[in-house]
Amino acid sequence: MILQSKIQMVSDSAERAGASRPGDQMTEVGGQKTDTTPQIAEIPYQGAECSWLFLCRICGSMLNSIGDLRALISILFTLLFVLCPFLDVQSSNLQRIGYLSASSSSEATPRTQAFRQGLRELGYVEGKNLAVEFRYADGNFDRIPNLISELIRLDVGIIVTAGPSLTGPVKQATTTIPIVMTNDSDPVGSGFIRSLARPGGNITGLTGLARELSGKRLELLKEILPKLSRAAILGISGIPGNARALKETELTAASLGVQTQYLDIRAAKDIEPAFGAAVRWRADAVSVLNGPPHIQRLIPDVAAKNRMPAMYFNPAIIERDAGLLSYGASLSDLDRRAAAYVDKILKGAKPGDLPVEQPIKFEMVINLKTAKQIGLTIPPNVLARADKVIR
Repeated sequence: MILQSKIQMVSDSAERAGASRPGDQMTEVGGQKTDTTPQIAEIPYQGAECSWLFLCRICGSMLNSIGDLRALISILFTLLFVLCPFLDVQSSNLQRIGYLSASSSSEATPRTQAFRQGLRELGYVEGKNLAVEFRYADGNFDRIPNLISELIRLDVGIIVTAGPSLTGPVKQATTTIPIVMTNDSDPVGSGFIRSLARPGGNITGLTGLARELSGKRLELLKEILPKLSRAAILGISGIPGNARALKETELTAASLGVQTQYLDIRAAKDIEPAFGAAVRWRADAVSVLNGPPHIQRLIPDVAAKNRMPAMYFNPAIIERDAGLLSYGASLSDLDRRAAAYVDKILKGAKPGDLPVEQPIKFEMVINLKTAKQIGLTIPPNVLARADKVIR
């Protein structure tokens, strides 16, 4: 009823604007004059989805019936006043969330595609009932605070974080916006949540179990290199969860009779010196802990130059950057499952009440080209267990 009355206002305005224009057409029929000027068509309003079509048809009719540009502009302003509240119906139903990654857009594509797939499976269509604001730090951690501020200014309902180095800063920036972790190695030990079962606060999501899997990676290295006696551990001490992952690796090493040496890599320039130290220490292999992708992807080339077998947690390092071997939770699967948390929170669930889930899909990827390059033979029993082998 409100829209109909406002449309009538526009129609009346059009009639007044064109009441005595030189272009009016009058025909005398049976002694009476009949107005034959084209009239504004009556178009039934059928909901917000018809609004733009409705507006276009109204304007077309006015253009035919009014020969004065100023009058037409006046009526168009009136139309905007009348229809804007109704044209905004769809946008008001559009829920907005943020996705924050430390990588570049291209590097994060497999994960963001998996996240989008999860959203589609739950009935979300970007641009119709959901808007996702993706922000990428491009490997520059100094950009992260500004990216977080951008998302907060956009008034997103949820912020999805693509790693532990992002969850911490977002947690510091807001205690009210729900945060969904996609792959946090040790969220309890990092102080992000109280427990996996009842996280509390505004954070929930998934853990990658990096701490628990770090020991398994060293075991796999021992299978590949039965004579392994010294292993260098590369990592960034500032990454949440790495301290506990290192401890787990050292415990496993002790049980296997393997000595370890920890080498901290805080920037790309530290990679060459770290491998130099490992070679001088006569390390047999290297195990790489969690870290920024833009740094990790530079390690395989240096490892190959030093003919050093290296184990990674991210399969993308093997497939894209010619690393030797990776074992860990499927990051794409974790991102896809993160969409379920977004769905629950958008429907009213409190993040602190949603238990943090653990990985259910694990991947081992082996690059035989790299193995051949460094003169390493992968045992058949290890190859048989690999989820993907690059030949």
